[in-house]
Amino acid sequence: MRLVPRWTLLSSACAPVVLICGWLIAARLEGPAYDPVTQTISVLAAYGAAGFWVMTTALAALGACHLITALGLRAAALPGRVALGAGGVTAFVVAALPPPTSGGSLRHGAVAGVGFAFLAVWPVLAADRRGAGPWGLRLVPSLAATLLMLVSAVWFLVEMNNDGAAGVAERLVTSLQSLWPFVVVASCLRHRYGDTRPR
Repeated sequence: MRLVPRWTLLSSACAPVVLICGWLIAARLEGPAYDPVTQTISVLAAYGAAGFWVMTTALAALGACHLITALGLRAAALPGRVALGAGGVTAFVVAALPPPTSGGSLRHGAVAGVGFAFLAVWPVLAADRRGAGPWGLRLVPSLAATLLMLVSAVWFLVEMNNDGAAGVAERLVTSLQSLWPFVVVASCLRHRYGDTRPR
């Protein structure tokens, strides 16, 4: 018996693809005025940006991918699935609350921060503490994934406050967060063990 349905492989694989393609296409539409090293993804999703609809659609699609993956990831502990699903919901809200073309948006930033937090802690909350589960759900890899996401998020905050390479830091943390569900699902599909009951 499979630990997760095969369709979760598609939903989890699509998450990093739609996110990265979204920011690449939106940045191309924005042209040379946009600097991906120093400017965030939110700039691409701002009202009036040339790639506004591309980035907004990508964020909504990312949210859908996380929600679908959370529904199918039966091998993960329930708190982790809830956190992953909540991260998907916040992606929808971020898409619905684009920042203005100039200046920041407290609502957009606050929701994005909550989403970062949910997607950073879900690996450790989803971990199988018995140690017999798939590699992606074992405690050590899950804890390492959470720590890596938290460290990269702190780097992003530092770069934001120092007007540094915020775009690079944000792309690193969002790429990690969008890719980890795929790693977990792939490890579940490769793993076989006796107790396949959801916990």
